[in-house]
Amino acid sequence: MAKTELKRTESGEIKVIGQLVIDEVMPLLKSSSAYFNEEEGALVFNMTEVAQSDSAGVALLVEWMAMAKMSGQAISFKALPKQMLDIAQVSGVDKLLPLDF
Repeated sequence: MAKTELKRTESGEIKVIGQLVIDEVMPLLKSSSAYFNEEEGALVFNMTEVAQSDSAGVALLVEWMAMAKMSGQAISFKALPKQMLDIAQVSGVDKLLPLDF
């Protein structure tokens, strides 16, 4: 699979493409920092093209929530894959995540 990446869609969402696994999360976290600024407005991360995830992917969502709070932005996550949702539910994080079904 190709490297995990973020792409802005025409609708303004940020599409996450690839795998949210331990080896991909840190580079993705660094590249995502450009989206977290007051000029960007509300952030919607679309997860429809996430092929695989582990607990590092869920931790990334929590980190993105903290970054959004620091920059004063609203954030939501759209179309979380079942695998990510299951991990979030087991850990109790699902109640904290701003999910947009």
